[in-house]
Amino acid sequence: MELLERASFLQALAEYAGEAEQGDGRLVLLSGESGIGKTALLEAFQQRSGGRWLWGACDGLLTPRPLGPLFDIGAQAGGELARLCHGGASRDQLFGAFLAEIDSPATLTVAVIEDVHWADEATLDLLRFLGRRLSRVRAMLLASYRDDELRDDHPLRMVLGDLATQRSTRRMRLPPLSGQAVRALVGQRDVDPAELHRVTGGNPFYVREIIEAGWPSIPPTVRDVVGARLARSTPAIRQALQAAAVIGTRMERRWLASVLADPDTLVDEGLATGILVADGATLQFRHELFRMTVAETIAPHRKTELHARLLAALEGAEDADPAVLAHHAEGAGDEKAVRRHAPEAARRSSALGAHREAAAQFERALRFADADDRPALAALHEALADEYSLLDRLDEAEVALRTALRYRRELGDNLHVGKDLGMLYDILCQLCRREEGTQAVEESLRVLQSLPPGPELAMAQIGVADAMFTAGRHAEAFEGIAQALELGQRLGRDDVVGPALIAGGLFLVRTGQNGIGSIEQALQLALDAELDLVVSDAYVCLQDGLVNVQRLEEAQRCYRAGMAFCEQRELRWPTRCMRGAQADTLLLLGRWDEAVDLCHELLAIPGVSPSNRLDPLRILGIIGGRRAEPGSAELLEEAAALAAGYSPKWLAQARAARAELLWLSGRRNLARQEAAEAYRQASGRADPWNLGSLAIWLWRLEAGADLPADLPEPYAREIAGDWPGAAQAWERLGRPYDAALARLASSDETGLRHALTALDGLGARATAAAARRRMKQLGMTAIPRGPRPATRAAPAGLTAREQEVLALLAEGLPDREISQRLFISERTVHHHVSAVLSKIGVSSRTAAARQAARMGIGAPA
Repeated sequence: MELLERASFLQALAEYAGEAEQGDGRLVLLSGESGIGKTALLEAFQQRSGGRWLWGACDGLLTPRPLGPLFDIGAQAGGELARLCHGGASRDQLFGAFLAEIDSPATLTVAVIEDVHWADEATLDLLRFLGRRLSRVRAMLLASYRDDELRDDHPLRMVLGDLATQRSTRRMRLPPLSGQAVRALVGQRDVDPAELHRVTGGNPFYVREIIEAGWPSIPPTVRDVVGARLARSTPAIRQALQAAAVIGTRMERRWLASVLADPDTLVDEGLATGILVADGATLQFRHELFRMTVAETIAPHRKTELHARLLAALEGAEDADPAVLAHHAEGAGDEKAVRRHAPEAARRSSALGAHREAAAQFERALRFADADDRPALAALHEALADEYSLLDRLDEAEVALRTALRYRRELGDNLHVGKDLGMLYDILCQLCRREEGTQAVEESLRVLQSLPPGPELAMAQIGVADAMFTAGRHAEAFEGIAQALELGQRLGRDDVVGPALIAGGLFLVRTGQNGIGSIEQALQLALDAELDLVVSDAYVCLQDGLVNVQRLEEAQRCYRAGMAFCEQRELRWPTRCMRGAQADTLLLLGRWDEAVDLCHELLAIPGVSPSNRLDPLRILGIIGGRRAEPGSAELLEEAAALAAGYSPKWLAQARAARAELLWLSGRRNLARQEAAEAYRQASGRADPWNLGSLAIWLWRLEAGADLPADLPEPYAREIAGDWPGAAQAWERLGRPYDAALARLASSDETGLRHALTALDGLGARATAAAARRRMKQLGMTAIPRGPRPATRAAPAGLTAREQEVLALLAEGLPDREISQRLFISERTVHHHVSAVLSKIGVSSRTAAARQAARMGIGAPA
């Protein structure tokens, strides 16, 4: 059938190909719902464009094979890429070889990766890698995906946001066919085009299949279409298609040969049914829905038999993927084979940065594990806990680790008991249960001290030192770090030396000393030694340290580098931790709308760990309080409750924010009480800057406390009465809100007006109101009233982001499309929509659109 209503897309692809041929490579993200015609469009473009084409696809397996599309393309390309694919090369080598393969001076290479919505993390990282480099390459990469299957938390969403900022990226979404196009497809057939369009929603796949299957005798569903085609086939062809369905969406003829007596004839007849199509040396189902429907027709005993035969054939192949072997082993119910292949598949996935797949494979291995093999059970639970921790699934990590601990204690394996207790400390701390964690790490040290010194003992020393430092026992903490560092150096273990340098550097920073260099040394050491987990920890702690000492621009550079590193390796916990610290940086720099968006996105992540909720809750609470938004105090209460079980630093931040909000609400006595109690709690335990954030409120609230003389410069200047010097010091650091607060301490009219202008610009309505009250108390006149509710600058008190959302509401866009336009999560959009409706005083999106027109708000550029 003719490819209708796709001419403009083919023209656009041709233009992109022309640009790529001139050395300005292109990455085209082709999206649309299942069956919308993405593959048909690509095939039509291939026929018109010529050149060299390489095809790969992601598989819809429950646990996808890492880098499946790259290995597909490697098999087609041959040469160095194929050699590396078969030779167990590292991911970096594979990525580099892929880029070199498609960058051909002789002819334009077009590489296709289909069904990216099924991609494993490693393949997503490949897309990021290529997206950042294609603009300098003579190649074109086409990546297709189903956008109707992307949840809010789907990993591909973040990748699409990242790729959208790259110069080489182009996006293309295929819409359904119009009623006129469906009428053209129907032609002279005895079918009601309007009804067909209504039933199919204009999906060309459904339209074509229903037309070919016969209308209206065949109900308009893919299941019935496939059933009809199977019913018209011979039993042998049905069995061949069932075998193909067990193999997967794509398959090689040799694997069909392992389960079929006459594969060539049956394959040819299977192609004639239209359910299978040929794609070079491989076969594939015309649509994944076809494969799923065929698979449902297989009797359970027959499916088990097919899995077993495929497993036997694949186990004899040199290039067999352990993930595929594990899949068929489970399908065959072969417990021993699952035990062989699932752990190997998990380790390989983890090494490639596909930690979700690694966790799924360890879970599979545990389902089939020997209940009497306690060493194996313990090792699997430990490995699973590792993966869960990296994925920020800390509740599950704790359960897995405690199970492993029980087995290790029963076995009398003190080395692993000590090691597991040390890991449990980290998990419990991130769950904001530091007191329990401290008990675990102290037991870890006791257990390991009875054994010959090894890296496990050094890591326990680092953990105990961290617990001591948190408790204010700084001298003992530094001594413990020195012991761990000496042992790590003596053992020649960079994986111990790095963490010791990081912890020691943080201790220095939090006692007002220069510890940044120690963390940077650890980072370089870990990068050179390719210790990914130490590198990620170093980035997290370096960013935290830089924010602590107010080197905010450097902190942002560290954030960008750290995120790039960790996202490539699918390390969720550190990326979330760094995003929280970035939100804190944006708060300090006065970029509040960006901070709010980032916080909402973090809190919208299902199951995000308590420690990674701390910053977002505190930041939303303090910005909301300064902007006089409801619910801010409750957010700070939740943040403070979590911080009490986490760290004095975070508790000091939360309580300083609570003191400020109490002051803003006019409750000075309660604010004074909050600041004084928090200051006593933080003294000797919090770093100078966080201690200063409490000390300054004691001074502003006239609490009469004895304040230290060595506070950071902005605080010390304000306490000394030098408010201009304090304000200038804050401005040098890039912190406009704090500069405005310093000016509020003065009686100088110019300074107060300067502060009011800054507060109005930030949208800090509550703080601006406090400034106006002070100006009135001082007898000042002609005090600016502040932004009017319906001005263009901030209509109805809307933030810049909320104005963007309102403009898109006025276009009639749903939350999903707004999220794609603004590159924020759908949940964040929902939050903004609720805030917008509340602020402009309407109850529906339609009314909001009318109000936007009256306000003169247009679509964002």
